[in-house]
Amino acid sequence: MPDGVIEPKRGRKYDQVLDGARQVFMADGFEGASVDDIARAAGVSKATLYSYFPDKRMLFMEVAKNECCRQADEAIESIEMDAPVQQVLCDIAGQMIDFITSNFGQRIFRICVGESDRFPELGREFYESGPMMIRDQLVAYFDEAIARGELRIEDKMLAADQFHELCKADLFPRMVFNLSDEFTKAEKMRVVNGAVDMFMARYGT
Repeated sequence: MPDGVIEPKRGRKYDQVLDGARQVFMADGFEGASVDDIARAAGVSKATLYSYFPDKRMLFMEVAKNECCRQADEAIESIEMDAPVQQVLCDIAGQMIDFITSNFGQRIFRICVGESDRFPELGREFYESGPMMIRDQLVAYFDEAIARGELRIEDKMLAADQFHELCKADLFPRMVFNLSDEFTKAEKMRVVNGAVDMFMARYGT
């Protein structure tokens, strides 16, 4: 596919193409994914695939961004944002950890890191559609909790980044260095509770 930043075309087979691409990227990685395999998995012709996404990198990022947005929306809808702040943070931490340790989260992270030297824009765009979006949502929640007198935070962006990093403790290094790729509920809750306790000790009122 030719290089170039082109906005994807929307049409009736757009979702079909994304579903097929997601299957192939997750199975074969970015480099191993072929146009033929993606078109076959999507049930469309190569000409149709090219008409939607002339650039494989653009197709990959569209898959990643759509999945990140979908999971983020589902997570927000499942959380009772008016609950006590400690409960909300536990729910948010649980959702973040579930995503980080999911098969999709692990594969997308490895693909972006593996291709970062040749295609640095992959990592940049993934950051903007993943971690940056999470940070913005956390900051928006902090504003509400601060207004209710439940949190006291001066640098909300730093606090959001700190909370994100606390949620990666123990599990993320084990995942990155291939020590573990599956985690029990007890292992996840240990990190959730530790992250929220430490965050509240610093920023709770």
